[in-house]
Amino acid sequence: MDVLATAAAARTEGPLCDSCLGRVVADRSHGLSNAERGAALRVCGDLQEDTPTEDVDADACWVCGGLSQQFDHWADRCVDAVGQTEFETYQVGSRPPPLVVENDRLLRELIAVAPDAGESFRSELNREVGKRVGMLTGTTVEFTRPHVQFIVDVEADAVVVEVNSAFIYGRYRKLRRDIPQTKWPCSDCDGSGRAGATICATCEGTGFRYPTSVEQEIAPIVEEIMVGVDSRFHGAGREDVDARMLGEGRPFVVEVLEPRHRVVDTEALTRAINAAADGAVEVSPLQLASYEQVERVKSLPASKRYRAEVSFDRPVAEAELDDAMHSLTQQEIEQFTPRRVDHRRAELTRIRSVYDASVSDCDGTEAVLEIHGEGGLYIKELISGDAGRTEPSVAELVGTPATVTALDVLAVTSEDEAFEDPAYLL
Repeated sequence: MDVLATAAAARTEGPLCDSCLGRVVADRSHGLSNAERGAALRVCGDLQEDTPTEDVDADACWVCGGLSQQFDHWADRCVDAVGQTEFETYQVGSRPPPLVVENDRLLRELIAVAPDAGESFRSELNREVGKRVGMLTGTTVEFTRPHVQFIVDVEADAVVVEVNSAFIYGRYRKLRRDIPQTKWPCSDCDGSGRAGATICATCEGTGFRYPTSVEQEIAPIVEEIMVGVDSRFHGAGREDVDARMLGEGRPFVVEVLEPRHRVVDTEALTRAINAAADGAVEVSPLQLASYEQVERVKSLPASKRYRAEVSFDRPVAEAELDDAMHSLTQQEIEQFTPRRVDHRRAELTRIRSVYDASVSDCDGTEAVLEIHGEGGLYIKELISGDAGRTEPSVAELVGTPATVTALDVLAVTSEDEAFEDPAYLL
């Protein structure tokens, strides 16, 4: 490409501002703005033709109509639009007027250059406005997942601000029973709190089957501190509603939607949650996290350690129970979908492993068992047998019905690597 010939051809098609002229050859001489390229081409062309160089009326440009002179304006609009929302990274996108996009294409067609020659008006608008936003706010461009996404809608004369979520990672301990992990809508009123014209008698108008949940004890406080519009709770699996979660706790992430504050005192946040939960739920020291930590928490295979208090229909000797636990250790268990969850789980046989099983206490018809198993192993059914749907089972091995009367989760541990990845914790 002969850039002077290309520029000369472009100038013959009508009045062009420096930016639109320079944009056609934007792949030449890096380090210059398109306006600087255009001005240089205009001067060099005039020198070559020995013609006077005249001031350019940018508003008369037939391609952009002067929009290339409004980068500062749109950057200021972006800063005003984001208001007091805290952010460290951003990206600028745009919706230029269709006429400008068409004119940009037409110019290349008229001068017989490739349709993608140089740079498009949209790309220049994004880059130039973005560069100015960064200088005005002291923040950094991020193309993968920025804190804030600006959409400059020139056609609508508006700036749309999209604030991406913020994330808090931690582990929770559930110290009381009959608390679900997440909100549990009342099934009798479908969460409405009403039965026709009257208050739902089952939930007493709350709309929830249980008065609270782990999510309700944690997420609203995080959301309030970060000044978000909503929140989502992501756990590494879940325990039964009647089971406690002890030990170091279960990994979780709270996602706060559209937060105004991203940098918070996580130690103070930890204290606030623990104080408000009043012994029902307890969180470990919390950490700011990136969105990748959500996928890590939800997808990493994890094993669980359980302590189960068990009642038998007849006295069972400790030696007999020890033999049963020994036979289950390193055993693969076949579990057809348990009856208690078959309304929400596909009916199929799942194969899960028991890594270790032992007796910590045995007294006639009562015993305490400790079991370390693969994620997805149904512990209550491993003990009861679930009317033959789980094989082998403790009840089958000792030859008498067995029922879990109390269950505690003692540990949730990733099978291969830690849930806490320093790359995703801020």
